[in-house]
Amino acid sequence: MGKGKLDGKVAVITGAGQGIGSGEALLFAREGAKVVVNDLGCTWQGDSAGERVADKVVEEIKKAGGTAVPNYDDVSKFDSAKRIIDTAVEKFGKLDILVNNAGVLRDKMIFNMTEQDFDIVVSVNFKGTFNCTRHACVYFRDAHKAGKIKSGRIINTTSIVGLQGNPGQVNYAGAKAAIANLTINVAKEMSKYGVTCNAISPGARTRLTVSTFGETWGKSKGEFDEYDPENIAPMVAYLATDGAQKISGQVFHVVGGTVTLFRTWSPGKKISKDGRWTLDELGAKVNDLFGK
Repeated sequence: MGKGKLDGKVAVITGAGQGIGSGEALLFAREGAKVVVNDLGCTWQGDSAGERVADKVVEEIKKAGGTAVPNYDDVSKFDSAKRIIDTAVEKFGKLDILVNNAGVLRDKMIFNMTEQDFDIVVSVNFKGTFNCTRHACVYFRDAHKAGKIKSGRIINTTSIVGLQGNPGQVNYAGAKAAIANLTINVAKEMSKYGVTCNAISPGARTRLTVSTFGETWGKSKGEFDEYDPENIAPMVAYLATDGAQKISGQVFHVVGGTVTLFRTWSPGKKISKDGRWTLDELGAKVNDLFGK
């Protein structure tokens, strides 16, 4: 692999053993980054699969002339997540980029969802993103103060489900919405250290989407496979480049060759009066909030 847009960078990518994550790891390596390929090796429901899929991606990167090491730690556990970040520093001497991609699903309607179904999805998706981001930000802050780095990149993975909702996924929607808002907040907190933080909402055919929508979901009939998970990687890689320094606190929905910027909550129409509303007054005016 020759020089690329990420030459000399060190990246940690979680959940990188399959799907979107492996596509990201392969492209990052082709663009010159040294990559920590993290994957616990679990099923899409978060159960142990007994398979170290990270090794396969590392082997593919090395065969192509790139540099990568595997990591099998659990993002949902605070100390374990620190070991993921430490692996980059110990193996490659620094960290430049964190891509939070690891995720699981336990889809059920709210009235059928168990506490365990809720907890594991929030723990892996949201807490896992927090854990890795927190440890990376400690490194970025200290390294910046010591003059070792000038900038850092964090790219999180949210979902259209978190941005717009979907029946049967209240746990996943809540976790992914939280990730979008965590992204905005971390961007504000880390800006003085030269660290950007953005999020991707991917539209792609993965174990998670197939488990929800069926085997035929996203099957392309045309020459271009719109839902190929590798379509997501270019935007993630671009956000990791030096050229994206001014982009931070943003959420992008990526499907095939289309990138859409999503905006945060913003005020809509309003009704007002001098003083406190009565219920009858609200009943007469509240529909004005939804009118054209």
